[in-house]
Amino acid sequence: MSTIKNQTTFFSYIRRAPFGGRLTQSQIDGINVILEQWEYYKLIDRRWLANILAQIFHETGGKMQPIREANASSDPQAKSRLEAAWKAGKLGSVKNPYWRDGWFGRGFIQITHKVNYDALGKRLNVNLVGNPALAMDPVISARIAIVGMAEGLFTNGAHRLSDYFNDKVDDAESARRIVNGTDKAKLIAGYHKNFLDAIEAASVPLQEADANHALATADDVKPSASGSVKTLLSSTLVTAGVSALVGVNNPWAFGVSALALLMGGGALYMFGSGRWSVNRIKGI
Repeated sequence: MSTIKNQTTFFSYIRRAPFGGRLTQSQIDGINVILEQWEYYKLIDRRWLANILAQIFHETGGKMQPIREANASSDPQAKSRLEAAWKAGKLGSVKNPYWRDGWFGRGFIQITHKVNYDALGKRLNVNLVGNPALAMDPVISARIAIVGMAEGLFTNGAHRLSDYFNDKVDDAESARRIVNGTDKAKLIAGYHKNFLDAIEAASVPLQEADANHALATADDVKPSASGSVKTLLSSTLVTAGVSALVGVNNPWAFGVSALALLMGGGALYMFGSGRWSVNRIKGI
């Protein structure tokens, strides 16, 4: 039986919190993979799902997609960033540069060190040692997160979901120990509540009155398709151009207009090249 019976309600609720009023398609896609794998394992405690989502939200910086350690965009960059941080003394008690052989963190919840890749790989019947990049696959990564938290595989069995959520215990703050000690435990407990509220509201087929399709869909807007950006840039450039012509005999006016033209042109380049993007915030 599906835990989430009304996705419109679910995504409408999490848009407000913890996502702060906006959702991208990438975030929605990542969450859907996690929900699909949750159903695959036929788990039922809503608190478990809420905590998995909360921990992933924190670990990925809200991206809800598998990431590399040091927020790197490639394996070489991950190694380079970790090496630089280690040499600068920023990695605390790390003695063994595990990243040099490729065992840096990957995933929704990052696994590091060969021994952990081996353990999770054997549990899931996936050759993570032979191909550690598989931990970046969304389905495999979601299974690592779910099974790892349910069975305590991130802590050699010391901390698992059933220790913190059962008939007698409901401790979202201490559940942080399942992944990473007490780091940001209170903050993540807040995310847990956000996700749990959404899960419970979406546990019935009937759509909640304060949920709607617009709130449950992605609001990514390509710069080239954004009327507001086009209007803003065109009006800025036109106004600055006219001001420059009119104020050509006034050094101050000419300087301000030239600066506006420069900034407008720079913004046009940044949007056009994709370095800047636009997110539409719908009313909530």
